[in-house]
Amino acid sequence: MWHRLSNPFIWLNQRQSSLASKGLKALTSAHLLHASGAEPSCSYDGGLYPGHIQTTPFQKALLAVGSGVAALQDPYRHDMVAVLGETTGHLALINLRDRMQNDPEGYTILTERPRIRLSTLDLEKMASLPDGSFGREYLRFLEENKVTPDSRAEVKFVDDEELAYIMLRYREVHDLLHTLLGMPTNMLGEVAVKWFEAAQTGLPMCALGAVLGPLRLNASRLQTLVTSLGPWALQNGSRARCVLSIFYERRWEQSLEELRRELNIEPPPVIPSASKKTGA
Repeated sequence: MWHRLSNPFIWLNQRQSSLASKGLKALTSAHLLHASGAEPSCSYDGGLYPGHIQTTPFQKALLAVGSGVAALQDPYRHDMVAVLGETTGHLALINLRDRMQNDPEGYTILTERPRIRLSTLDLEKMASLPDGSFGREYLRFLEENKVTPDSRAEVKFVDDEELAYIMLRYREVHDLLHTLLGMPTNMLGEVAVKWFEAAQTGLPMCALGAVLGPLRLNASRLQTLVTSLGPWALQNGSRARCVLSIFYERRWEQSLEELRRELNIEPPPVIPSASKKTGA
C-alpha cells in the first residue's frame, strides 16, 4: 500500500525540480529589481531571514504591478502570485499576527514555527488513519490532485521575520484549506477558496483573486459561484476562527467534521467537479 502512496510524491518532487530549473520566463523578480536600480541583499546579517531581499516602497510597488499583470495573464503562475502577496500584504499580515498572538494555539505556532513539508509529514501514519480523519483526507487530496506541500515558494520580500513566517504559514496551509472546505484545485474550487481567504485574512492578493478569478469561469460555474459557493465562502471566511491559529500537524487524527465544527465552518453546499482546472 505504501508503495502506491509514495509513487505520486516521487513524481511530484521530480516535476517540481524540473519546473524550478526553468526559472521565470516572462517576468522575474531579479529583472524587476534591476530595472528599478535595486541592490538586493540576501544576507542574514541584518537580522531578517535567509533569502530575504530588501526593497524600497517604490521597488515593492514595481514588483506588485509587474507580478499582478503576470498573475492576471496566468493565474497558475504561483511565483508571481507569491510576489504579489508579499509586496501588498503588510497591513493584513500585521492583523493576522495580532490574531495569532491572542490565540493560545496561534501563539504556540508563532513560537515553535512548524513547517508543513513532505519531510515533516508521516505519510505512512497518515495513510493508516481512518477515512474521514483530517490527516487521511488531506493525504487523499494531495494524491488525487497530484500536489505537494513542497511546491510552496519561500518568502523574499516581506521586511519582517515574523511576518515572513506568517506569509509562509499561509501558503503551506492553503492545501489544508482545500481539504477543510472540500474544494478541488480546478478554477471554481480555487476561486471559492480565494473568496474564503479574502474574508478570513484580508490579504489584497486574495481579494484580487476573488474579484478577477470569476472572469475565467464559464456561465454555469459562474452561476454556481454567485448563487451558492461564493456566499458560503464569504460567510464562513468572515466568521470562522483564524485558520492560521490551528496547529494542524497535531490534528491529523481529528475527524474532518469535528474540526470544521470547531472552526465554525459549514460543509460546502456543492462540491465542484475536480476533472478540470479551467472554467470550462
